[in-house]
Formats: sequence, structure tokens, C-alpha cells
Amino acid sequence: MQDELIARAQAWLTEDPDADTREELAKLIDAEDTAELAARFSGTLQFGTAGLRGELGAGPMRMNRSVVIRAAAGLAAYLKKKAQPEGAEQAQGDKEPAEPALVVIGYDARHKSADFARDTAAVMTGAGLRAVLLPRPLPTPVLAFAIRHLGAAAGVEVTASHNPPRDNGYKVYLGWGHPRTESGGGSQIVPPADAEIAAEIAAVAGLTTVPRPDTGWETLDDTVLDAYLARTDAVLAPDSPRTARTVYTAMHGVGKDTLLAAFARAGFPAPALVAEQADPDPDFPTVAFPNPEEPGAMDLAFAKARETNPDLVIANDPDADRCAVAVKDGEGKDGEGRGGEGADAGWRMLRGDEVGALLATHLVGRGARGTFAESIVSSSLLGRIAEKAGLPYEETLTGFKWIARVEGLRYGYEEALGYCVDPEGVRDKDGITAALLITELASVLKSEGRTLLDLLDDIAVEHGLHATDQLSVRVEDLSLIADAMRRLREQPPTELAGLSITRSEDLTQGTDTLPPTDGLRYTLDGARVIVRPSGTEPKLKCYLEVVVPVASHAGLPAARAKATDLLTTIKRDLSTAAGI
Repeated sequence: MQDELIARAQAWLTEDPDADTREELAKLIDAEDTAELAARFSGTLQFGTAGLRGELGAGPMRMNRSVVIRAAAGLAAYLKKKAQPEGAEQAQGDKEPAEPALVVIGYDARHKSADFARDTAAVMTGAGLRAVLLPRPLPTPVLAFAIRHLGAAAGVEVTASHNPPRDNGYKVYLGWGHPRTESGGGSQIVPPADAEIAAEIAAVAGLTTVPRPDTGWETLDDTVLDAYLARTDAVLAPDSPRTARTVYTAMHGVGKDTLLAAFARAGFPAPALVAEQADPDPDFPTVAFPNPEEPGAMDLAFAKARETNPDLVIANDPDADRCAVAVKDGEGKDGEGRGGEGADAGWRMLRGDEVGALLATHLVGRGARGTFAESIVSSSLLGRIAEKAGLPYEETLTGFKWIARVEGLRYGYEEALGYCVDPEGVRDKDGITAALLITELASVLKSEGRTLLDLLDDIAVEHGLHATDQLSVRVEDLSLIADAMRRLREQPPTELAGLSITRSEDLTQGTDTLPPTDGLRYTLDGARVIVRPSGTEPKLKCYLEVVVPVASHAGLPAARAKATDLLTTIKRDLSTAAGI
């Protein structure tokens, strides 16, 4: 077994085009570190609907140039079968040859991102496709916009979003819609495309069979970025107030320049920057995890807010497709006001569901028409807002790859800080345009002497207090997640927090409206729980919601106290039932 493992590692080493990973792997082979080699050669990093994502390093179970070149070759083969126009490679008679299918490639500022992007461009060019690279590390929404703007057959974004510094990833978009509809062009892949691309990747014999010319692709100038920024104008009402003052953190990612340019175009006051996190840094030195939802990630932003006293705090994740919002809450984390988890000395993070409801209410107030959509793990409040406004509403599986494919989509959101406010421009979550829209709303409310929290109170009185929370467990051993899911399936709870479970659904079977997915959904009287493994991180995630009727603003404190108590007890009981 050891000899076979060493032989596989040596064979991989001979093809590895990266000096860094060759050196790393050679040291492991020389040391005969079979434990580490087994971890890297126990299989292959699987390509799925999230594309690829994993820890950087040598070997087929890590993210590296060899893995990316194989993935790009598989994607190119898939595109040539599905998207390459007839006659692209050779003119027929007197006809002019058709243009090769276009693939646009973007990347963030993580370690190896630029290398992975260039390798992808080389592979696409070598396969006879037309490849264009974005001019530098830019937000993922710019790549998603470019696919639709340029009429590309596909797009690739090299990013690991908000994962730890040691990770990188490879996200694939298709320029055409869902197989059953025409919707969703320019959004992330869904089945069956993921499996078909994975099969083409598996068919790649070796790197020596993959042509990779040194030139032949195009590196774009700022024209596409300028077009994206021009498109952001459509997000805002023409004559809306633009007075709200903000603090902004890019979380060491690529969002700063694009967000500042968008805010300047819109006429908002220039955001006060969290200088320590403003510029790209792949090591993310000031945060344990570069995710605004993680404990401590917003500490520097809150410190800047205490210094500058803005109307709201805005944060992007490192690839700027998510948008976090924090507001001033006079009581802070130590008081009895509207603060809660994430409150810090008078400032607290709004939950993704709260921002989702605020943006929906703002769009309804501006007369938006079309379908409002969200994933099953997001608050049911959006459905009530849409119903009251007479708008279509749809619920999807988790992930914007599903939300983006909703027919007639006007607005979509997911509780994990993702918002699609301009689906005609970007068929994905977009942290830049979401930041613009929430700042417009804050400006409108400011002109009325009100705040985002005041509007949240109004929403609760109108639709009921929808309070959400999450039980999220990060693991080193993925078998713990499988064990928890198996335990819940074999010994399902019959009640949580004293509330009887009126309906249990194993989502692996699918439903009338949802395709199969690995998850469990429990419906209770006035509450809902969904349990699922994360698709991008080693986490088990449990999404909790309780709905408490509220007769008037005076009843809100009691309703909040009841909701908090219910959520705390549900979380405790669910943790016990799952054994986590």
C-alpha cells in the first residue's frame, strides 16, 4: 500500500506544472509521510454544483494548478459539445466561420487565484474556444455581469468566497438558462450540468494531453467594469435621497474600489473605510475567518463606527458577492433593546433575513413587479410580504444557482447575506448593488427621521415577528455531520421547545416543488427548522424560525422576549436530538 501511494504521488509530481506544489510534494515523498500523502491521494476533489473548493496544496484532493487544468479541460470539452456553434472551427463552403464560444474568467486576490485564472484561459484557448480574462482581481458580481453583457457561453470565477485563507475555489456559470426553461442565463451551474462536466473532467487522461498555449486569450480593459458600474444606476430610484453615511469594510477582499466607484456614481457620501481591512490580502490577517457572520470579524468596523458615528455599517465578504449590514442599537449587547447576537457597544449586525425583508419592503414600496424568491432556509417573511403586495413568490433549494433560475425573478435573497436586486444585470447575489439599495433605503428613512430598525418594527407589526437563528457546527471530521443526519433520520424528534412537530420531511426525497437535496425540514406550530450539511464548508447548519403575532408596536418587547426564549430552547433541544 505504501509503495502504491508513493508511486501515485511520484506520477502526479512528474506532471505538476507548479514549482511550489512540486517542492511541497517532493518533500512529502522524500519523508515518506504516508499519512499526509494518503490524505492528498485518497481520491479526487469532486466537481459539483459549487464547482471546486478546497485547501491549497499538492495532490488530487487539494486545490492546485494540476486540478484546475483538469477541471478547465473538462469544462472546455463540455462546452464544445453543448455550446460551440457549428462551423466554429472550419468554414463550410463560402460561409464565414462562426465565432468560437466565449468563456469569460474572473478571479479574486487569494493565493494562486491569478495562476488558476491564467491556466483556465490557456486551456480554453487550446481547446479552440475564445477566452477573455477580467483585467485584475474584481468582485464576483462583475464576472456574473460580464457573462450576460458579453453573451458568453460560460464564465469561471476563481474564488473561495469567505472560506479560510488556506482555501481556494473554482465557480462555473453557464450563459444559457435552466435545461427546462429559458431563465437563469449567466447563473451558476445546476444538475445535470455539474455531473456532465465532472464526467468530462474524469475523462482527462493527463496534463500532457491538454493543450495550453502561452498566448491567444484576451485580457479585458475596464470597459466591462464601467458597464457594470453604469448598470448599478438602475438599482436606485432616480430622485431618491442619497444622504446616509456609512462605514465600509472589504474584509481584506476585492470589493473596495468597485463599491467606492458605485457609491460615488450614485452621489452617496464617501464611505469611511476600515483601513486595516480595505485592501486585498490573501492572508486575511485581522480575522479568524473572513466572513462578516463570524464572531469578531466586524470588530474593526464597529470600532470605526464608534469613531465616525455613521448611519449604518456595510461589509462585503472577500469576493464582494455578499453584503452585511450593521445598525446603531442604542442599548447595545448589554441592554434590553433590539440588540442581540453580534451587538457591540451600540452596534449590531442585522441578520440576513432582516436585510432581506428590508430590501423587499423597499422594492415593494417603489412599485417593483415580478417574482420574489428565496431559498428554503430563509425566513418565511418574504412570502408574506409578497402575498400582501400581490406579487408571485417562489421557494427554492439552498443557493443562488437555484434562486437565479426562478421565472420572472425580480428580487431574490438568501439568509447567508446574499441578495439579488438586479437580476437582469447580475443573475447572482451581488454585494455591491445590495449595498447601494440598503443605503438608499437608509437615506429615505433618514429623511423621515426614522431608521432601519423602525422599519423592521413596522414589518413585524404588519406581518408578525419572524425571528430567526442558526445552530452551526464546524467540524474537522466530516463523518460527524453524516452521523448527526443519520441520527435525526433514525430517531426523529417529535417536539422541540414543547412545540409538537406537525410535519417532518426528508428532503432527499424531494417535494412537489423542490428537487431532492440532503436536508430535513420540521414544521411546528408557529416555528420551522431545517437541518442540512453546508455545501461549501465543513459545517452542519440548522436554520430556526419562530413566528410570534404582534398586535401593536407596544407588544414588540414581549414578542421579542418570547421569540428569543423559543429559539434558545429549540436550539438546545435540536442539539440534543442531533448529538452535536
